[in-house]
Amino acid sequence: MRAAPVAAIVLRQWYLLRGSPVRALPMFAWVGIDIVLWGFISRFLNSVSGAAINFTTVLLGAVLLWDLCGRVMQGLTTAFLEDVWSRNFLNLFASPLRISEYVAGLVLASIATSLIGLTVMLALAVPVFGLSFLALGLHLLLFLLVLYAFGVALGILASGMVLRFGPASEWLVWPIPALLSPFCAVFYPLTILPAWMRGVAHALPPSYVFEGMRALLQGRPFALLPALGALALAVLEIALAGYYFVRVYRRAVRTGLLARYSAETVS
Repeated sequence: MRAAPVAAIVLRQWYLLRGSPVRALPMFAWVGIDIVLWGFISRFLNSVSGAAINFTTVLLGAVLLWDLCGRVMQGLTTAFLEDVWSRNFLNLFASPLRISEYVAGLVLASIATSLIGLTVMLALAVPVFGLSFLALGLHLLLFLLVLYAFGVALGILASGMVLRFGPASEWLVWPIPALLSPFCAVFYPLTILPAWMRGVAHALPPSYVFEGMRALLQGRPFALLPALGALALAVLEIALAGYYFVRVYRRAVRTGLLARYSAETVS
């Protein structure tokens, strides 16, 4: 993999954002709305529950981390769709660009934009609502790695779905984080889920993150091994998603789908 083509893909995304500030608005607007909404809900629950648990950390912190995972996925998928919408896909692969370099560039661009969103979330949540992750300590870095890796896996998978089924299938892509959130136990422990849902949850790395976060906040022992296993699982899912994307790309080249790629293509 060559560094120059990867950097070129990242630079193109930067030029798109710089040339159209409206594209950057979702990185701030939706993030801000989520933090403000859940921040006031958490503050209200703290005022009426009388429980020893701090809802600001448990709920608002969970929203922040889950939103970060979704932003990574959406950033990668949106960067891919920019090439689809602009009919630039054929131009890219008429060049010596390798598919691995293209995907790596999209991943780096997505991570960069999600870091901007994370900064905005912390700028609102910490001073306004008093959110603090100090109780998580260095475990927070492990949690972020797992969520970033899982977000990347989802983004590559979603891009492969669009490439396989056509641009109209993007409407199947955006609800993915919402569909997975009940299984990831973002707001509640896995123990309240039915057995079949727990089985699905064990295949999703974020479920280990949120279980570990609640254990730390409630003063319970933190199991490091499951969290490390979640990171390994997320890396494996990146590899599987990458394999799927490459297979779909090769099929599109072999069948001539790339040449017919248009907003009406759904085959």
